[in-house]
Amino acid sequence: MRVAIVGASGAVGQEFLRVLAERNFPVDELLLFGSPNSAGRTYTFKGRDYEVKLLQENDDFRGVDVAFVSAGGSASKRYAETITKHGAVMIDNSSAFRMEDDVPLVVPECNAEDALTRPRGIIANPNCTTIIMVVALKPIQALSPIKRIRVSTYQAASGAGAAAMQELQEQCRQVLDGEEVKVDKFPHQLAFNMIPQVDVFTDNDYTKEEMKMYYETRKILHSDVKTSASCVRVPSLRSHSENIWIETEAPVSVEAVRSALSAAPGITLVDDPAHGRYPMPLESAGRDDVYVGRIRQDLADPCGLTLWLTGDQIRKGAALNAVQIAEYLIKVGQLK
Repeated sequence: MRVAIVGASGAVGQEFLRVLAERNFPVDELLLFGSPNSAGRTYTFKGRDYEVKLLQENDDFRGVDVAFVSAGGSASKRYAETITKHGAVMIDNSSAFRMEDDVPLVVPECNAEDALTRPRGIIANPNCTTIIMVVALKPIQALSPIKRIRVSTYQAASGAGAAAMQELQEQCRQVLDGEEVKVDKFPHQLAFNMIPQVDVFTDNDYTKEEMKMYYETRKILHSDVKTSASCVRVPSLRSHSENIWIETEAPVSVEAVRSALSAAPGITLVDDPAHGRYPMPLESAGRDDVYVGRIRQDLADPCGLTLWLTGDQIRKGAALNAVQIAEYLIKVGQLK
């Protein structure tokens, strides 16, 4: 298996290296690519050093079986043909192709089979907030179709990259030391604050992040479900959280939901509020599963349920999901 990572120096690129090693993904040859700023850097994978090559429009991807790409939407669009022209499967972590009709948008726990039809050789990784939400909703969807979703997200600094995480840490120090707080990666100071804006606003006053959750959920679940989202940046370092209200076609009991989630892949149920046990970002950070709890009947809707979840944005929300897609393709014989 000849594997490439594009954007190897970024937070997700580094997570790719960790996830591939931890899961013993069958890597016979590894190629790392990056921008002029990262080309020449060296990273270690399974005891061997690899140098980052400059990403160029040439034949560097000849013979590559799968390319994990996390270099931003503009780079994905520019280099997609270069990456795929010799037959490599491009699993793209940007938003560049997610809503294209001829590019599958895949979360393996929900719609793995969609990855089998990829006329352009590209499979899109969904937005992190969408991924961790649909992993939890898929088992409930099987109990009764979900008609509406209302969700409020609490997104960690990790969603804006490694430099944003460093900025939050530095802002906390600046506040505690009585220094002027410097803001660069966020629209406002994040330390000791919350920002009700993730990504830029669109014409309907929802942000792009919120609209991604609307459209991507429908594509992944093959449903006309409607999602109304409010996305909030919070001063935690890693792992996003979400509070979700859903309306199903028929009433579903809390007990049935707990049972379905307990048996579902990719989920850890933590739902014992009487003893103070519920999912928290500190618990899910660095873990593969989406942690779900605080499952309740919605007091305002007889067909409603509400639940709380948290999941690692860099792992399941990005690198892990992409690797799981590739593992599925190996399982069904579409990757060597």
